[in-house]
Amino acid sequence: MVKLATARESRMYGPHPVRNRWEYINAGLYVFAAILLVGGFAVQLPGSGEAEFGLVVTLVGLVLVAAVNVHDLLAHLAGIDYRFELMGFDVQLGLVEFAVPLVQMIGSILVFTGILFLFMEEVRGYNYRLEKHALNLLMAGPLLWLLGSIHNACQVYERSDSHTQILQSSVQMPFLLGSFLFLVGGIFNRHDIFGSIHHSIKLMAKSWIWLSVFGSLLFLIGGILNVVKVFKMQQADGLRLEKLRGGAQERLIRDREGRAPLMLEDDS
Repeated sequence: MVKLATARESRMYGPHPVRNRWEYINAGLYVFAAILLVGGFAVQLPGSGEAEFGLVVTLVGLVLVAAVNVHDLLAHLAGIDYRFELMGFDVQLGLVEFAVPLVQMIGSILVFTGILFLFMEEVRGYNYRLEKHALNLLMAGPLLWLLGSIHNACQVYERSDSHTQILQSSVQMPFLLGSFLFLVGGIFNRHDIFGSIHHSIKLMAKSWIWLSVFGSLLFLIGGILNVVKVFKMQQADGLRLEKLRGGAQERLIRDREGRAPLMLEDDS
């Protein structure tokens, strides 16, 4: 449910040691955020009696997820020197490198707001408007997560080798499946709770809580696989990365170096 490190050549932003350090920090922070989500939703399972504490932990996890997505967005834009006009030459640059972290960030904010409304309802007592908005947000947020995950999984690689693409796909699939579980859970939750005479986070749909736990576990698996991918991509020598398309790579090099490249590496 997050873009994380891309297999683009333009991902190499900033000095090499700084890039490596921040990619590890980014990957590790997401794993920690996923652990918080798993724990936060697990505490809300029937019989735990710690619903409010679980909601707070979940909120902290969502803040970290949003922060990781903000970093991803800035990192991908830094890779092209924040030249938005290059998106006109490379469709995937706009649909994947830019849109995916942006959509995922907005989705995380929506889920955070929905969970916050549930927390407020738990503290202050039942409020029909808060419950209605919370249930809608808990569907809208995962829907954006799923949309971003689909965009991310549909990226086409022509020059990157099979090893790079396998590493990328191994991270994408858990996020895609996890986002789908969150969306299904939000739909079940609204169907089971909306209009009920019982209103409390302790009585939220069990299906939503269980699906959220499993969805968070998939996010955790994807985060761990991303740490492996970052390590492999930084350690492998001669790893072929995908170039920008449609003349965007040539324009980026020309603007950076003040000259047009004589020849770009092509598939052999």
